[in-house]
Parts: sequence; structure tokens; C-alpha cells
Amino acid sequence: MSFFSYAWDWVTTSANWHGSGSIPQQILAQLGYSALPLLIAALIAVPVGVVIGHTGRGAVVVVNLANAWRAIPTLGLLILLAVYLGFSTLTWLLPLVVLAIPPILVNVAEGVAGVDADVKDAAKGMGMTPWQQAVRVEVPIAMPLILVGLRTAAIFVVATATIAAYIGLGGLGRYIIDGLASSQYGPVAGGALLVVILAILVLALFALLSRLAVPAGLRGQTRRDQ
Repeated sequence: MSFFSYAWDWVTTSANWHGSGSIPQQILAQLGYSALPLLIAALIAVPVGVVIGHTGRGAVVVVNLANAWRAIPTLGLLILLAVYLGFSTLTWLLPLVVLAIPPILVNVAEGVAGVDADVKDAAKGMGMTPWQQAVRVEVPIAMPLILVGLRTAAIFVVATATIAAYIGLGGLGRYIIDGLASSQYGPVAGGALLVVILAILVLALFALLSRLAVPAGLRGQTRRDQ
């Protein structure tokens, strides 16, 4: 049987959609393990990125550091934290926050820094404070790149939140880990397929957000930066 045959047979089995550990329950758990680290990462990276992009101070250092940060192995960090912290919330939360911060930080900083200098001068000439310039002028113009960063981080986190299963938690990774342990390929293929579908739905959600939040004149910038 092929991967898709195993996945389809398992996903379409009615028993997997009901009871304890059902597919809907694990999807909700996966979304929970994804939403919290993404929110924390955004609360950290967006303000820092705006400050860096607006002032231009430390941009090269921070961007290079963020890119290097991406090389940290998420699963390795999870196991390291499990050794030192045990199976606590931080054990799964911190690796996912670490994973999500770089794409958000880099895109926010580059988006704000890339706002046309004439636009910045015009805002300054209108008497806006630096904070007003950043929030009311630069951030809206940089929104296409900001959404690209958030979208990238969201897909990374949704796909990687399966690591929560390594420390005995739920989510779609539960099917993959348990299936591998018992040599049952249906749950492994089905769980992986559901993760892919969830990532595609996240991609579609951000496409909708881009259409709603980004003015039509700036949407071309989003497509060029993807």
C-alpha cells in the first residue's frame, strides 16, 4: 500500500473520529500547541522588529542573529529542556517560540526599514512623533511583509507542534509517535496527512487575512516577497 492509501483508509475510518483521542480532539490540541507559542513569539518579535526597522540600530546584528537562531534544532532543544526541566509547559512551549521568532522578527524589521524615505519624511513633517510614524505610517505600509513573517512562523509551528507528543502530550504527533512505536502505518500516514492539511488551511487563512488587512495597492508587494 502507498502512503496515501494508508492515510486515506485510516482517516476515513469512523472509529477514529469518535471517543477519547479522536481526530477532532487531537486537531484542537495541535492548534492549541501552535497558537500559544505563535502568540508569544509575535508579542516579542513584532515590537522588537518595529523598533529595529524604524531606528535602523542593530539591524544587521539582529537579522544575522535571527537567521543563525533558525539553525537551532527544535527537537534537540525539546529533549534538552526535558532533561533539565522535566515534562513541564516550558519544555514544549519554549522550542516552538524559538522556532517562530526569527521569521517574524526578520520580516517585520525589513518591512518597516523598507518604507520609502520620502514617506517617512512626510510623516515627520506633519509633526508626528517617532512612535506615531512607526505605528500609523510604517507598520501599515510594511503589513505585507509582516504577514509573510507571521504566515511563515505559523506554518513552521503548526507542522512542528507534533514534537509535543515526544513528551507524552497530545496533538497530531500522538498518532505518528504511537504508530511508529507499534508499527502501525495507518496512524503514522494519517497523522502526517492531517498535519499537511492543517498547514495548508493556515496558508489559506493568511491569504484571506492579507486580502482583508492589506490595501490592494500593497498586495503586489506581498506576492513579490513570498
